[in-house]
Amino acid sequence: MFGILGVSGLSFLLVALLTPLLIKGLHTLKLTQPIRTELPPDHQAKRGTPLMAGLILLTGVATSLQSLPAPLMMFLCVTFILFSSIGFMDDFKKAAFQDPSGISGRMKLLLQFVFTGALLYVLFRSFGLTSDITLFQGFELHLPIYIYLPIILLFVVGSANAINFTDGLDGLLINVAIPTYFFFFLISDKPEVQTFSLVMIGCLLGLFIYNIYPARAFMGDTGSLAIGGSLSILAVIEKVEILIPILFFVYLAEQLSVILQVWYYKRTKLRLFRMAPIHYHFSLKYGWSENKIVMVFGFVSWFSVLLCWFLWKYVIA
Repeated sequence: MFGILGVSGLSFLLVALLTPLLIKGLHTLKLTQPIRTELPPDHQAKRGTPLMAGLILLTGVATSLQSLPAPLMMFLCVTFILFSSIGFMDDFKKAAFQDPSGISGRMKLLLQFVFTGALLYVLFRSFGLTSDITLFQGFELHLPIYIYLPIILLFVVGSANAINFTDGLDGLLINVAIPTYFFFFLISDKPEVQTFSLVMIGCLLGLFIYNIYPARAFMGDTGSLAIGGSLSILAVIEKVEILIPILFFVYLAEQLSVILQVWYYKRTKLRLFRMAPIHYHFSLKYGWSENKIVMVFGFVSWFSVLLCWFLWKYVIA
């Protein structure tokens, strides 16, 4: 345990010390965040903030592999890198061409489906993933693989994008993702999952210093998609699919608010929320500050984790 905590602490120090160098480099290269014109005035003031600070999270990949170079650790790190690469392509187009739209949504989804399909194939072939879903102690739902695989494929891609939606305010995703990684550290009996989860917590805490309001840098999709992909794959590895609606409650609420906003507007030409994802609604309608939204959403994430841990320990495991 002390060794894992030491590796997590090292990750925190590396990110905390190296992030200023990355920020300086992004400033020099003028790789900064373009701001959508429809966002509130306080967001317009963030124009020129360096983007792609999520690259620093790759130090967690290097630290994880160095501390525990096992096949499952390699798989987790490859997952993180693959999703990060999609985000990097999107961020680079945004920053280099000052185009808020980035690469096309269709291309992002295509790459996510291809990468996720490949990762699930490896999990089945090399790591003994089964198509069973544990509902509660002593009872599993046995699904044919041709049914389970499309469901999980959609889950991973959908969840990764839901988590990506959460990265809309300074420090928001970090504050919500840390409890989720901690959940996987708590429930897993796999040293690789425990180490990877704590290392990522260390990295996120180090980046939080520079990402909290007012942010000196944005992690961008380079970081948020990587976080989304890795958390979704961890849920598949640990076979806690049944807990996802609770464990990913904040992320799914963010994504659902966007879906509902589009659906409602198409039907009525009215807006259900002042703006979606829903964290903007709390800001525009109720006047919540960014820090208040980040704090409240983080609390909800911790509560979700506590509830999921209780269910896992006394109902599922």
